[in-house]
Amino acid sequence: MKFVKTTFAGLMISAAFATGAAAAECEITLRSSDTHPDGYPTVEGVKAMAAEVKEKTQGRICIEVFPSSQLGEEKDTIEQTQFGVIDMVRASFGSFNDIVPVTQIMSLPYLFTSPEHQHAVMDGPIGEEIAADFAEKDLIALAYYDGGARNFYNSQKPIRTVEDLKGMKFRVMQNDVFVDMMSALGANATPMPYGEVYSSIQTGVIDGAENNFPSYDSSGHAEVAKYFTLDQHLMVPELVAVSKTTWEKLSPEDQEILRTAAENSATLQRKLWAEQEKASEEKVIAAGSEVIKDVDKTAFIEAMAPVYEKYVTTPEAQDLVKRIQETQPAAQ
Repeated sequence: MKFVKTTFAGLMISAAFATGAAAAECEITLRSSDTHPDGYPTVEGVKAMAAEVKEKTQGRICIEVFPSSQLGEEKDTIEQTQFGVIDMVRASFGSFNDIVPVTQIMSLPYLFTSPEHQHAVMDGPIGEEIAADFAEKDLIALAYYDGGARNFYNSQKPIRTVEDLKGMKFRVMQNDVFVDMMSALGANATPMPYGEVYSSIQTGVIDGAENNFPSYDSSGHAEVAKYFTLDQHLMVPELVAVSKTTWEKLSPEDQEILRTAAENSATLQRKLWAEQEKASEEKVIAAGSEVIKDVDKTAFIEAMAPVYEKYVTTPEAQDLVKRIQETQPAAQ
């Protein structure tokens, strides 16, 4: 299985063919689920995939995209895809942790040093190995999407070094790895619902939180936490997968069309995500946020030693981490 990076001109123009109305004209209609709203990079990626599939099969195969959790939340739709109730799903690796154990490795902090590094890992031999693990769980991995990078932001001061984090209180998701990450950095983890973050920063209950640029922007957190540190501590891949039941009903020729269209859509999705991140960054800077880019990233990575010792315990996991760290990003 090879995840290639190729260009695909005109995908957005023809994406309208992926609508439910057009699906009625097709011999085969595949239902695909996404939790994100219409227009989001992952949704547009799968819609572009649908357009290419319909074009290359002369209208025989349609992919009907259901955004905004219309078919359920990620974990529910993953299970439905495993059983063939839903044909396809786009979901974060984090939602596969209980199903495909190797995905837990991808949630380690500072595992990927840049989006380009992550793409090189997922598009290469390691991505193929991970795809084989998904196949054992009745999910055929078609393409890996970009889920962005999470970064620290706070209301108190610029953070450039590990020492700057000492004693600060940061909201994190209720996740043991995240809590241990903050402890290793000398900060205090405060798990809380996402909806409480704005008021908690505003009132001083916490000093800050962590997320990607679009979320920092759209949530309004930039209004109360002006210092955004570009440390990229977490980059979790996302997956487009098709049910093994559905896959085995397709001819080898149609399988290849589906796979190629998915790989092409990954190139588009990554481009759209990068554009959305840039737009959000420009917006928050214009509104007064300070983006700190001169970060001592090596020190942050070295501070993760106890976290890796706790969660990377088997020889297989240790070898995988080593190979990921040794993978070189493709030349730009």
